[in-house]
Amino acid sequence: MKSCFGYIRVSTQKQGEGVSLDAQKTAITAFASQNDLTVIKWFEEKQTAAKGGRPIFNQMLRQLRKHAAKGVIIHKIDRAARNARDWVMFAELPDIGIDVYVATESLDFRSRGGRLTAEIQAVIAADYIRNLREETIKGLNGRLGQGLYPFRAPIGYLDNGRGNPKTPDPLKAHLIREMFDLYASGRHSLRTLQAEITRRGLRNLNGRPLTLHGVETILNNSFYTGVITIARTGASYDGVHDPIIPAKLFHRVQDIKSGRSGPKCTRHNHLFQGLFRCGLCRGPMSPELQKGRCYYRCQRRGCPTATIREDRLEDAIRFRLGQLQIKPSAAKKLETAWMSKGAETATEDMAKALRLQIADEEARLERLTDLLLDSTIDRNTYRERQRSGKLRLVELRDELEKLPNAEKIAQRRRDFLELVKTLCLLYENANLAEKREIVENAFSNRLVAGKYVDLQPYKWLVSHDSASSVLECDPERHRDTDLPGVTAGVQNLELILNLKNRAIDDDKPLCRLTSGVPA
Repeated sequence: MKSCFGYIRVSTQKQGEGVSLDAQKTAITAFASQNDLTVIKWFEEKQTAAKGGRPIFNQMLRQLRKHAAKGVIIHKIDRAARNARDWVMFAELPDIGIDVYVATESLDFRSRGGRLTAEIQAVIAADYIRNLREETIKGLNGRLGQGLYPFRAPIGYLDNGRGNPKTPDPLKAHLIREMFDLYASGRHSLRTLQAEITRRGLRNLNGRPLTLHGVETILNNSFYTGVITIARTGASYDGVHDPIIPAKLFHRVQDIKSGRSGPKCTRHNHLFQGLFRCGLCRGPMSPELQKGRCYYRCQRRGCPTATIREDRLEDAIRFRLGQLQIKPSAAKKLETAWMSKGAETATEDMAKALRLQIADEEARLERLTDLLLDSTIDRNTYRERQRSGKLRLVELRDELEKLPNAEKIAQRRRDFLELVKTLCLLYENANLAEKREIVENAFSNRLVAGKYVDLQPYKWLVSHDSASSVLECDPERHRDTDLPGVTAGVQNLELILNLKNRAIDDDKPLCRLTSGVPA
């Protein structure tokens, strides 16, 4: 009896769990017994033949070239190869004395006609897989165009079958939100975030702790904001699934990851790490410990800016916050003037401003497509700008849905007045992390030139005369900030008010106000 190898294959691991491999083995065994052949070794593979590089298939060819067997039996032509390169290597076996048998076909590879028939079938198999690929891509693009994600749900979402959107996982969705919030705080690096989120119980799809790469993948995935981005092509689509995080939080995380928005966690966690820059050369003021005190120094060679102590920076911050506070009498007059204005008009103005921005962003995306068609920009630039534009649209639409009513606007005005009356006290009453947030959201430019500290507040904090427009979401976005939203003033105000509310909830003792002086 002639010794032969038996080769069986399925395209995926899932198919391998079914009956396909057993059916192929049964057919080959029956063919061998009918033709006086003996299968001395089986080669089983669970990988597509559309591309080359199959390890088991290549291992079998190497052994056949060494004449470890006198022939090979396959179930069908397409089990051996669906691409021209692998078929050429397989079809050369008869030339070196290796017999090729097909269990379901009566093909004689020793004859010219038999080999021609086999090669025609191989070409048809290759064309079939190319057509199947095109139809599959067409179907996937159709699903994506409908806002559906046709792949496995990312961590934090659940699959609901074909044609249905993903839904947030009740066990993991809140952990994904916490993960973004932790990183957006600026107090975590990717490594410390990985340790913290693992401690809180977030696991990957296989039930294992997240790797560092897994953490970064989640933070880069716009799917959590409602925008589907295909990594291979860079194309973006509007998803119909419920988002887990707001778009502005996603933007904040991307800014921190790219180094545009403050530092990550450091070993000493200095109070003003990454907040101040040199006013002469615009280089970062880096902290260093000397004899138990923290100093901030410009690290660029030749820069005349000397070091400045951390406590001197704090004195300057207290002094500047004290200057920005308004007296109770002025606050009362401002409150009377505000309350005489209708809050309903403010809501209408906010909605109108947001709709205009949404229309502008949609028009910009249309022009972007025209630029691509005119070859003014390349496809990579188009994909990047398209993703950014869709995220911006999600952010604006989210703000439009969450517009405050008249009662909330009135309360926001009162909160603003309380805030600007007690800025210095709020800073004194905060912990280190909260002090950083106050400084970041109160001052747009934080410079040190020599011994002079320049703290330029955001417009929302100094425009007391026009503060009503700030609180009512002035249609124009401030230029002195990179925070997303209709107005930076509203965002910064809410951040600092949250700190104030936390201080009240924690019932912290009031600290004595320090009369600061410029450094």
